[in-house]
Amino acid sequence: MKNKIAVLGAGIAGISAAYHLKQKLNDDEIIIFEKESSWGGLCGGFYLDSPKGKFWFDNCVHLSFSDDDYVNQIFLKSTPPIIHIPDMNNYYQGLWIKHPAQNNLYPLPIEEKINIIKDMVQNNNKKQNLKNFEEWLKAQYGNYFTEKFSSQYTQKYWTTHPKNLTTHWISNRLYTPGIEEILYGSMCEDTPNTYYIKEQKYPKCGQYRSFLKNLVKKCSIKYHHQVTKIDTKNKILYFKQKDPYQYNTLISSLPLPKIIKLFDPPPPSSIQKSGSKLCATSVAIISLGFNKPDIAKRLWFYVYDSDIPFARVHSPSKKSPANAPKNCSSLQVEIYFSKYRSLEEITQKQTQEIPNFLVRDTIKNFIKMGICKQEDIIAKDFRILPYANVIFDKSLQLHRKKVLQYLKNSEIHSIGRFGKWDYLWSDQSFLSGKNLII
Repeated sequence: MKNKIAVLGAGIAGISAAYHLKQKLNDDEIIIFEKESSWGGLCGGFYLDSPKGKFWFDNCVHLSFSDDDYVNQIFLKSTPPIIHIPDMNNYYQGLWIKHPAQNNLYPLPIEEKINIIKDMVQNNNKKQNLKNFEEWLKAQYGNYFTEKFSSQYTQKYWTTHPKNLTTHWISNRLYTPGIEEILYGSMCEDTPNTYYIKEQKYPKCGQYRSFLKNLVKKCSIKYHHQVTKIDTKNKILYFKQKDPYQYNTLISSLPLPKIIKLFDPPPPSSIQKSGSKLCATSVAIISLGFNKPDIAKRLWFYVYDSDIPFARVHSPSKKSPANAPKNCSSLQVEIYFSKYRSLEEITQKQTQEIPNFLVRDTIKNFIKMGICKQEDIIAKDFRILPYANVIFDKSLQLHRKKVLQYLKNSEIHSIGRFGKWDYLWSDQSFLSGKNLII
């Protein structure tokens, strides 16, 4: 009798799991259940119509910088890539500063450069036994730079003060320059690229999810299948307005707080509490299409100013010209929010007013920043992605461990960024599906 394997979610982890299991268990029934009408998950995207044609927008910025040979081979078999050398900058109080800002201070006023460098040189903050992200930042960059730059951005991107975050997620993501680099970058704009990624790949044909095209062809996906209940005792999945499905093996890429609420009967109250304590950001994305090819000057940039809601902006048309009609370009902004910092708090608007306000405010800021003119815009869109990034607050490790152990005891294999509840890049999410052992 065939083993019936159900995979929840047709994102990069779910597709990888289904594809690789099919290679090993060809006679088994392996079905991906996806609530949306298309595949890709967070690595998916959408089209926008315009008088010039269709624009494609990924769900936030996605580029591959994997150093895993197998991942690169799989992606290459689906589509040839465009190679990008990271070249991004930062917007701060009307100035454009090369990234990372800490060793590219050249555009800043002399007085501010003096304040930053003096504080970095005289940095007496403790360097060991650091209890939180704020202490880590001050140990690396001093108080002035931390408060004016790093802390401001943290509150926009992570939606909470850095003192509320741990340091487990940092890895090599943030660069710590030596004093010679800091001084050189304050006197000269011709500085080397010190970004932690040396090159990035994106499908030449457009759409980040195109890297998975060959895999998707070999997967069985049932769309419009939103799980409403999981009966783990009898191993039955229930769906909204769809027939139930009895499984032998269940693999889930659903967010941990979400899947815990689907159990029938419900988990113990301690597990429900742990699920509710796991926090993530959501992201409001505003996507704009332009009738000119050269609106975007960089692949992406960061915004430090606290009075500008968006934290990061990227250009889909820079990633690949195939993402925009001929002689057009595009930009997408990301505004992060969570239970710690709501969109209502960010905008000071009522919920129903927020979409139109943020689109108008984004355009107003773009014009102020010298990025575009009102008449350049031929397409615009507002939408919300409910899960963006895991928030590494102080209780994460304890509650994540409890929930993952409960899923394991319930014979549910959890994969992907939100199934593992970790800061996984797309290749790591892909490998979490590939390396699954059932």
